[in-house]
Amino acid sequence: MLKIENLSKSFGQKEVLKDLDLEVQDGSIFGLVGINGAGKSTLLRLIAGVYEPDAGHILFQDEDVTLDPQIRKQIAFVADDQYYPIGSTIRSMKLLYTSMYDFDEDAYQKYLDLFHLDENAGILNLSKGNKRRVALLFAFCIHPRLLLLDEAYDGLEPLARLSVKKALARLIEDDHAIVIISSHNLKELEDICDSFGILEEGKMMQYGDLLASKSLINKYQAAFAKPMTKEDFKDFDLLHFSSEGRVCQLVIRGDREEVTAKLEEMHPLVLDVLQANFEELFIYELESRGEGHE
Repeated sequence: MLKIENLSKSFGQKEVLKDLDLEVQDGSIFGLVGINGAGKSTLLRLIAGVYEPDAGHILFQDEDVTLDPQIRKQIAFVADDQYYPIGSTIRSMKLLYTSMYDFDEDAYQKYLDLFHLDENAGILNLSKGNKRRVALLFAFCIHPRLLLLDEAYDGLEPLARLSVKKALARLIEDDHAIVIISSHNLKELEDICDSFGILEEGKMMQYGDLLASKSLINKYQAAFAKPMTKEDFKDFDLLHFSSEGRVCQLVIRGDREEVTAKLEEMHPLVLDVLQANFEELFIYELESRGEGHE
């Protein structure tokens, strides 16, 4: 399990994370979302041990990642911007990884073929998508117990994305690992993540089971005999309201059956219900707090 307690990090006068708490269970793929500048990349770098926290603790398997180098060997971090030494090839980087980790040669050959990579190619000459393939190749070859992906699919075409998703599923099944993915493409996160967290103003505004959270946020389209205002729905946990004539578009948090029954008491002429997707959940949560969104 990954457990974060009271985590804070500042750069100069800018406080990026403050008293952040989070728990992610083994065998989970966790989608980390937030607007630009929310601190997603900083959080991943802190978990990976790239940065040191100003306060708080990051515990993985009950050990502090900032204090235990053996624990950090179980963590793989694929950053958004890849850095490789000048003149490095995939083969030379393999030598580095084999000296530092318990390296799986069979997995190396498998992902070289799967990602269509030439181990003698100069990495700095590769495209952005191929550089990401290289980073993912080495991440999968060390069988991490905790895999951190910052914009995991950026630069990858659809077939490569599908290959990565299958590899992540195998990592969860075979090693019961934790995967944390930060991405702007919430539709792709929805396809693979079972849990999520929304980072806002340096804190985890909401996190938990994705399916359960989605089931509690639904869209309602209702037509009434007379025009209605937002004030008419003050007794609901209303995340979004808009209207055109006598037709209202509502996004309401709460048990679907209970909310529907309550709306029926208002005698709508027509009432349709749809479940919100992950992207809408994120947007409406921020909108309800008066935040902008990407």
